[in-house]
Amino acid sequence: MPAPQTVTRFAPSPTGRLHLGHAFSALVGYAAARQAGGRFLLRIEDIDLGRCRPEFEQAIYEDLAWLGLDWERPVRRQSEHFAEYRDALARLEALGLIYPCFCTRKEIAAEIAAAGAAPHGPDGPLYPGTCRHLSSMERERRQASGLPFAFRLDVAAAAARAGSLTWIEQEKGEITVDPLLHGDIVIARKDIPTSYHLAVTLDDAIQGVTLVTRGEDLLPATHIHRLLQALLGLPAPQYRHHKLLTDPTGKRLAKRDGAETLASLRAKGADPAGIRARLGFHDLRPAAPTLT
Repeated sequence: MPAPQTVTRFAPSPTGRLHLGHAFSALVGYAAARQAGGRFLLRIEDIDLGRCRPEFEQAIYEDLAWLGLDWERPVRRQSEHFAEYRDALARLEALGLIYPCFCTRKEIAAEIAAAGAAPHGPDGPLYPGTCRHLSSMERERRQASGLPFAFRLDVAAAAARAGSLTWIEQEKGEITVDPLLHGDIVIARKDIPTSYHLAVTLDDAIQGVTLVTRGEDLLPATHIHRLLQALLGLPAPQYRHHKLLTDPTGKRLAKRDGAETLASLRAKGADPAGIRARLGFHDLRPAAPTLT
């Protein structure tokens, strides 16, 4: 049986202009698809309706086209697929694997502080599981009262159901999943029926992505995504977590820190071939630029 076609994707959030770190990540995925004779997809991750802006989405298309990339149409926009995320959430609920959490960040921090010591994950202290122990009657009462809440994944129950899991990390081989690494993560919110973790896992499966290329800062999240794939009966792609670009001080390039954008480089007269070469893609022949 022939190997499946390589399908990669670049999935930015339209919360600001793209910088060199974004360009590098897009080029990693684009080059992997081109070299394998595969397909390259663009996805707009815009579930954060409060921060995402149409002008930034349009700028993503313009910046990538200027860089010499092309992608399949139509572009998947997460904000147009809430019904699909809601269905996936309902499947997890039917399995008894999620619960509503009414704790505020302040309350969580206070409980962790009172405990004196708390297990830590990649993002800090783990949620102590306060609302996991509420009775169904108490959960219903609080929801009916209009209190804000989020849905959390009961990872212990999820891990027991999924069993032992691994994923293939290109250049590293097989990695064993630690489903408890992040604790009971937020999987959706009252007003948005998904989180980054649920949406990206479902999107990759629906779009047929076979190779997920993204920054090494997201490698810990793969433990969650592989668990969700198993729970929802979704295929498991391979992964390639690439290095992160840093500034002269060694700090990771980030929007919030004002990293120089592709737009500003372009305004200064930068050449896209020069940018590609600067990022290590000397031999990448660009596609004819087209916009969505």
